Amino acid sequence: MAQKGEQLPQRPLYVFDLPEEILSTITLKNQPDRPSQGTPPQTNVPTNNDSENSDPEEGGPTKATSCNLCGLSFATVTDQRTHVRSDLHGYNLKQKIKGLKPVSEADFEKLIGDLDESISGSESEESDDDEDEDGNKQKDSTLSALLKKQAKIANPEFDEFASSKKQRGSGKPPMLWFTSPSLPENTSLGIYRAIFSVAEQEEEAHIVETLKNKQVPLTQPPKLKQDGGIALPSTDIGPHYFLCMIGGGHFAAMIVALAPKLSKKSGVDERSATVIAHKTFHRYTTRRKQGGSQSSNDSAKGAAHSAGSSLRRYNEAALTTEVRELLTSWKTMIDSAELIFIRATGTTNRRTLFGPYEGQALRNNDPRNRGFPFSTRRATEKELMRCFVELTRVKQSTIDEATLAALNAPQPDAKPTPTPQKPKAPKPSKEEEEAALHTTQIMALAKRSKVPALLNYLKTNSIPPTFAFVPPNHHTPTPLHLAASMNSAPIVTALLTKAGADPTIMNDDARTPFTLAGDRATRDAFRFARSELGETAFDWDTAGVPSPLTKNELEKREAREKSEKEADEKTEAARRKVETERLRKESEAEEAKKREQRVGKGKTLGAPVKSYGEKREEETRGLTPEARARMERERRARAAEERMRRLAGGN
Repeated sequence: MAQKGEQLPQRPLYVFDLPEEILSTITLKNQPDRPSQGTPPQTNVPTNNDSENSDPEEGGPTKATSCNLCGLSFATVTDQRTHVRSDLHGYNLKQKIKGLKPVSEADFEKLIGDLDESISGSESEESDDDEDEDGNKQKDSTLSALLKKQAKIANPEFDEFASSKKQRGSGKPPMLWFTSPSLPENTSLGIYRAIFSVAEQEEEAHIVETLKNKQVPLTQPPKLKQDGGIALPSTDIGPHYFLCMIGGGHFAAMIVALAPKLSKKSGVDERSATVIAHKTFHRYTTRRKQGGSQSSNDSAKGAAHSAGSSLRRYNEAALTTEVRELLTSWKTMIDSAELIFIRATGTTNRRTLFGPYEGQALRNNDPRNRGFPFSTRRATEKELMRCFVELTRVKQSTIDEATLAALNAPQPDAKPTPTPQKPKAPKPSKEEEEAALHTTQIMALAKRSKVPALLNYLKTNSIPPTFAFVPPNHHTPTPLHLAASMNSAPIVTALLTKAGADPTIMNDDARTPFTLAGDRATRDAFRFARSELGETAFDWDTAGVPSPLTKNELEKREAREKSEKEADEKTEAARRKVETERLRKESEAEEAKKREQRVGKGKTLGAPVKSYGEKREEETRGLTPEARARMERERRARAAEERMRRLAGGN
């Protein structure tokens, strides 16, 4: 049993489908009375958007890293680097310079909540793996807006404003922490408080029983329409959540079922989430490089009279209409949702969702309404799925009781903050060292396109096809992701057809290997593998792979494209030949006409007419080779200009 307990924390756990050995022994830990200064270290961040229990070997607890200034701890260095570029860290740096105490993540979210527009609603589409999707310029604009707002408030008024803000909310930490004898020592399981109703949160003594009642059985996914993924009428979709984000002209909404669906992939039972409905909109409503919506700018400075401002006003009205029509069409599913998670900062965005307007689906006083208890990025379908996974994934903490007690101890009012004790880095196990070595070798062989050597290495070392790189790579967690991102079609074909790699595994951005392919040859490799392995080998639709493509079809397409290219080249050569012949005839006719004109101007009819070559030799007689070449170039240029003039006149 001890060995089993040691493996449990290495499995990503789903809140609504916990293992029986944990569910039967889980107990609530003593919660701190003061507001949390940040989310405790999290491990086992999901590598895809499925709400399932993944393979235990996919990842385990990693080295914790902390930010002394903000009082936060992180699972990986990547998470710490992302935090350093965040607005919270930048704001606390300003606070430290002023000699003020840093604020917590929850307090900072409340401070920026009163701004007209959220920076998380406007950022670049594709970002690097280790870079926050909010650009630096946008971050500076938000911090500047917040600091300017605070600068306009006098100190007594600001104290009153801060005290009124503290009265909002319960002031409780966002996580509830549990423990179980089935877990290793000093290991705790965290669940977001937001997934419990208000009544359930008030009865913390019965929270364990409530958690047991929230377990949902496996179910078959409901039948969905092809356009938009909306459930068919009279379909029982079971318990579900409604998630919605709006900001910066971006809108995204999604309805996700809580019951995990069971599917078979390569003979293994796997669980995944079922998206009942999803929709995204985008309109140009934000004033570029200036921040804020057009309506907020009009309210502050008066209505502008420019083409851009008119377009933004029209787009704001159009976005409001589109969003409200969508919510009205989803009203039945929204009314039956267990909880509603919404991110809508600013008066304009909240008015778009909550109205009032006729037939509105969302109510501002609905007790099911929740905000996301963590930082969010731009409103997209992928971001909503990431947030759903974050909400329903059980967090794991390995912080010891002594450190936790020190963290929860009352903090002195003195300006210098004590440095929290950094946990010692755990010594990597023999299995982790071996996995890191395999990662280095596989990456080297894949980047050099050594197909036979790669397959032989995988076979010799008995490496499974679902091998995940160590340390985890958020963008390319598996060899198939890496090969697809490098556009290495031979490696992709070998991994799929020879090694049995799974194309449905997703990275942290909820992207399958096929979506990382950058050229047609690599995408054709996936389609060819689908035809070779058959439809039952994997869930190709989930992997995003289009219809299968056989080897015969590939050869026919290549032959057809080659013949079309040759035909185009022959047609172009024939056209050039005809054009050259036409220009030659026109030149000869022009020279003949000039000779006739010279004869008609009084010259003796019987006098011999000099040929073109004789005239040219006579003109260049006595000139140096350089002068002759220059004269020849000028003559050709004049002739070309004359031909172009005649062609233009003929058209």
